Amino acid sequence: MNKTSKEQLVNELAEKLKASKATFVADYRGLSVEEVNALRRELTKAGVEYRVVKNTLLKLAAKGTGAECLEDHLAGPTAIAIAGDDPVAPAKILSEYAKTKDKFKLKVGSLDGKLLSTEDIRALAELPSREVLLGKLLGTLNAPVTNFVGVLAAVPRSLVQVLGAIRDKKAA
Repeated sequence: MNKTSKEQLVNELAEKLKASKATFVADYRGLSVEEVNALRRELTKAGVEYRVVKNTLLKLAAKGTGAECLEDHLAGPTAIAIAGDDPVAPAKILSEYAKTKDKFKLKVGSLDGKLLSTEDIRALAELPSREVLLGKLLGTLNAPVTNFVGVLAAVPRSLVQVLGAIRDKKAA
């Protein structure tokens, strides 16, 4: 790799790291090409970019981004997963992959500039997906309005029932 292509790669990585919410670092040593490609395909479906990058280039690209906190943990063969909007999806995929493949090890991650340990990544993986959380939030926000409408509808309904009972009493 010549100097201009390295500079181009660093700039490209820096832009992606600035735009990402979360970044995960893993040790892929010992995995076959087929296993790495299967993981890459699964992450790509979730909108996550998975790359193998030299540590020195990644350290340069991480300067001034939320992934700068990862710098001390970049040693040995390093693969990074750069998440877009949803940090839960890649955490789930990587955690599940680490459980099934002994050779694949999650090192650390960063979420909005905060360093995540492997335990933090596992906890993040156990969260419901973004869509489920948004659905729960919408249900929570919608509940008071629904209850209020029910209470308002109960007043005329009760009046009609009372008037019906009076009518039935007079008819009998």
